[in-house]
Amino acid sequence: MIYLTPQGSPYTQETAKRLARDYDHLVLVCGHYEGVDERFIEQCVDEEISLGDFVLTGGEIAAMAVADSVCRLVPGVLADEQCYIGESHWDGLLEYPQYTRPEIWEGREVPQVLLNGDHEKVEKWRRRQQFLRTKEKRPDLFARFTPEDETDRKLFDEVKAEQDRVALTGPVTARAATEEDLPAILAIVDEARASLKKLRVDQWQGPYPAAENFLPDLARGECFVLLHGGEIAAFITISTRPEPSYDGITDGKWTEGMDYAVLHRGAVAAKYRGSGMAQKMMRFADEHVLSLGLRCIRTDTHRKNKPMQRLLRECSYRYRGNVDIGEVEKGHDSARQCYEKIIKVKR
Repeated sequence: MIYLTPQGSPYTQETAKRLARDYDHLVLVCGHYEGVDERFIEQCVDEEISLGDFVLTGGEIAAMAVADSVCRLVPGVLADEQCYIGESHWDGLLEYPQYTRPEIWEGREVPQVLLNGDHEKVEKWRRRQQFLRTKEKRPDLFARFTPEDETDRKLFDEVKAEQDRVALTGPVTARAATEEDLPAILAIVDEARASLKKLRVDQWQGPYPAAENFLPDLARGECFVLLHGGEIAAFITISTRPEPSYDGITDGKWTEGMDYAVLHRGAVAAKYRGSGMAQKMMRFADEHVLSLGLRCIRTDTHRKNKPMQRLLRECSYRYRGNVDIGEVEKGHDSARQCYEKIIKVKR
């Protein structure tokens, strides 16, 4: 016997699951205006339920909501349990976004991951969206959620870490760096060094890159900074000078007959990771290289630097082979993977 009243316990999906699981018969009592006689409540009511901290004229609407939410969990009412598992509040999270046809509506596209047929990637995307939506719309639920397996924990920790990252709410601009920017650049280097160490990547784990590596870049106008809200958020060096170590490429080859620019020493400030700043940095590199009259860009990264490799592939760079950078990082792993991009020019 359930009495619908603003004085009852807040109704949740867990309540609906419990009622559907533990009882074969429910009586929903609807008060009206001032409710029902207190003696009836004391004598007959087993549980009091409230839909929320508001008052209705009577309990009929609340009873309809309880009846609907409980009945749909009874086996056979819906086609199968997959119809409600994964919905909002089933396991303490909000549901992922839903999309249907057409693929493009009013200029808005269905996320590409939902169209590639890779069910594993689709499931991962949906779960991540549940975390993101819950964090954004119901931070109270997000704060109470506890992942039950390692896959969930990893995704949950990634989304939680993004709370500390800066959103790109304003324009991102780029300019040639000056010596006055060097302290900010070196601070970003230190953050990148710590991140690579955490990933067990033997890159930038010695003194390189240091101020003496950047000063010639600054003097030649080859080092650039990206700014957001007046703050230096990333830097990158773009050189048109041939890289001698690239002549020793193995296990592959460069595109022949093209002059090229080289990307050196680029990094994004820790609080801007995951904000899209890295992609903006790479787009700026494309635009700058085109302004120099070139279409070919080459770069290299450590074989274990998976985040950088993902960024390069995302930005249409192709793996071309391997090189050894020799004395640049003396005493550390000098093997590097090479990547190349031929920028497509719109006609």
